Formats: sequence, structure tokens, C-alpha cells
Amino acid sequence: MSAKQQLDSLIRDFQQKRPLRAGSLIITTYGDILHPRGGNVWLGSLMKLLTPMGVSERLVRTSVYRLVQEGWLQTEKVGRCSYYSVTGAGLRRFQQAFEHVYTLGTDDWNGSWCLVFLNQLEPEIRAKVREELKWLSFGSMAAGVMEHPRFTRNELVPLLQEWGALEDTIVMQTQPLEQRSPRALRRQVKESWNLDELGFRYKRFLEKFRPLWRELSANDNLSPEDCVTARILLIHEYRKILLRDPLLPDELLPGDWEGRSAKQLCRNLYRAIYSRSDKHLASLLENASGPLPDPTPGFYRRFGGLAEENVTSSVAVTAKESA
Repeated sequence: MSAKQQLDSLIRDFQQKRPLRAGSLIITTYGDILHPRGGNVWLGSLMKLLTPMGVSERLVRTSVYRLVQEGWLQTEKVGRCSYYSVTGAGLRRFQQAFEHVYTLGTDDWNGSWCLVFLNQLEPEIRAKVREELKWLSFGSMAAGVMEHPRFTRNELVPLLQEWGALEDTIVMQTQPLEQRSPRALRRQVKESWNLDELGFRYKRFLEKFRPLWRELSANDNLSPEDCVTARILLIHEYRKILLRDPLLPDELLPGDWEGRSAKQLCRNLYRAIYSRSDKHLASLLENASGPLPDPTPGFYRRFGGLAEENVTSSVAVTAKESA
């Protein structure tokens, strides 16, 4: 099979999902493509961007309307055209959701935990905050108690304030201990997070995208437009898994943890296709002022650096390493 045929298979797999969550795909598109280019885009550009994935114009319109109602996006009318950008609250959620997508590793863990006590919240607010914390990959330590190894109290306080829960939520940051009792912590981790399910989802990701990666070295016939579609699907599927991954330190993970291989595969694929995809995006995307600006310098620091030289020529070598 060629790379194009592998991509077609990924597109069919996406289209068969029910319900087809176009809103989530639009969030991925803003985080990966639009935010680095200013974050404001004409609705027509967004429709053209998602058409190759089988997302209809009607579904895009419905989805962006819902994202506006949910506080993710805001709209501006210029004549008969609608332009959409991320709200301040949406941007904060973007930053939390995408922070770990493009990093190659995680900082060394110092043994500290962020603990959140929800017992004093009214039931309705408690349910909302609990869901928001789960969305940020917090685990459930006990009834009414959430935990995370990398979040800090200072990061969480502004979010609690935004959710209207700051005054009735107790947040504690534990002190790191020299003796971390890894056996006891491993047991606690298994109770707080479903690592088996998370590992299975990483395994499925590898099974879906490894064939495309291999074909990039054997029969790479992707067009710039194809590379855009592949890039969106790649980050979309990877991001959905990371949302549930607390990025636990290695000492608390199984030795054969699939998340490590998934990160490497995502990096390799992204670096191999991003340059061609950007050529198509430059001609496709526009806002009220014309074509969207080039990506910010921060974009090129993704995955440890997106230097174009040797990316294509190194595909064959790295593909064997990822096989």
C-alpha cells in the first residue's frame, strides 16, 4: 500500500465513528494549526480544511455554534462573512490541553502531588469541577479527592476561580519525600487511573499510524493537502489520549509503557509532513485581513525543533527504528 492509501484508511476510520465529534476535531485544528497563525479564521477556510475528512459544511456550522455557546470560540461578522477566534477562557483550556502534546519528554518528578478536596462544594458544582479535573487528567484518589503528580496549586487556582469554585475547594501541594515508597505509589496509581485502558489506547494509536509512517519511507505519494489531513488526524487522535494521561513519572509506569513509543511515532510523523502541510495552509487559510500570517517562532520548537533539513531524508532510517 502507498502512504495515500494508508491515509484513506485513517479517514474512513474517522468517518465511521459515531457520533462524529466535529467540535473536538475543530478544537484540534485550532490548537495545532490556527492558534500559531493568529487564531482568527474565516468560516469558509475552516470548512475547506475539514472537507477532506468528510465533515460537511452544515456540521462545521453547527459545531462552531456550539463551541461559541460553550465559551470556546467567539465570532465576528464582517459583511456576510463570519470569522472565529478563541476566547480568553478557551485559550487557557487550549494551553492546558496542548501543553504536553509537542514536548519530547517530561520534567523530572520531584515527588510532590497536587491534591484537590471537593467535599465542600455544592453537588452540581462538584460534578462540574470533577469533570473539568478529569479533563485535565486528574485521578480520583478517594471520594471527593482528586490528585495529579505534575499540576501545581498555582496552576489550578485560576481555573477554580473561573469555574466559580475557588472559595469552597481545598487545594494542597504535598512536600516531596526522599523515600517515595514506589510500591505503595504504584498501587495508588492503579486505583486512581485506569492504566490498562490508557495503555490499550496508546497501542491502538500505534497500530493505526505505524503503517502510514512505514509507507512514508517506501511509497510517499502524499500531496500537501493530504499532509494537512494526516497532520490533523494524527494530532487529534494523540491529543485525545493525552487528555487522560497524567504523564506519570517512569518509576510509576510499567516497563513496557506504550506511551513512550506513541510519543516518538507522533513526533516522527509530524516532522515528516508538517512542511508540506504548511505550504497548503498558506494558500488556504484567511481572515478578514487576507491570508493568515506565518506561524509564530514557538511553532518551530515543537517536538524538540522542526528544522526542515534532513527531515525527509531521515524518514527511511527512523521508520525502521519505529517499526
